[in-house]
Amino acid sequence: MAAQTEESDTAREQTKAEQDVDQVRQRAARDQQRLDSGAITSPKDLENLQHEIASLAKRQGDLEDIVLEVMERRESAQERAAELTERVGSVQGKIDDATSRRDAAYEALDGEAATATKEREVIAGAIPADLLKLYDKLRAQQGGVGAAKLYQRTCQGCRQELSITDINEIRKAPADTVVRCENCRRILVRTSESGL
Repeated sequence: MAAQTEESDTAREQTKAEQDVDQVRQRAARDQQRLDSGAITSPKDLENLQHEIASLAKRQGDLEDIVLEVMERRESAQERAAELTERVGSVQGKIDDATSRRDAAYEALDGEAATATKEREVIAGAIPADLLKLYDKLRAQQGGVGAAKLYQRTCQGCRQELSITDINEIRKAPADTVVRCENCRRILVRTSESGL
């Protein structure tokens, strides 16, 4: 935006400088016509008019130099604006690509979530209502994880090793008894790797 603003500013500056040159050129042409017409007969007026024409020619040269300098700056600003526009287009392309990949990933995740939800409904149908209610309550309290694997005497929910007393109580508990971690209160899932 700054490069485009600079380019438009220099375009206006160039137009103004060119108008100044045209005004000086027109005035010099009028003075030259007056000089060539022979209407001025006074030597002093002729000398003044010739001096003014020479002064206008110098002024015109100075203004033309300004126009050239402004044109160079404008060309540089146009090149910079074009380069930045190209870079913006390239970045926008990358953004569009990343957005489409993100949307595809969301779609895939939504599909996986729908599949997992269906599987959960099937499994939840086979679990006693009171156990499912406890699990859902713990899941809400524990950031989405209501049960954790007991692995080598460590709760995989809170990553805390259970005390020897807790391990002995879990060892004695029947296989269908719901046991919970004393640290995080999650339901512990016992396996052959539990270290019991």
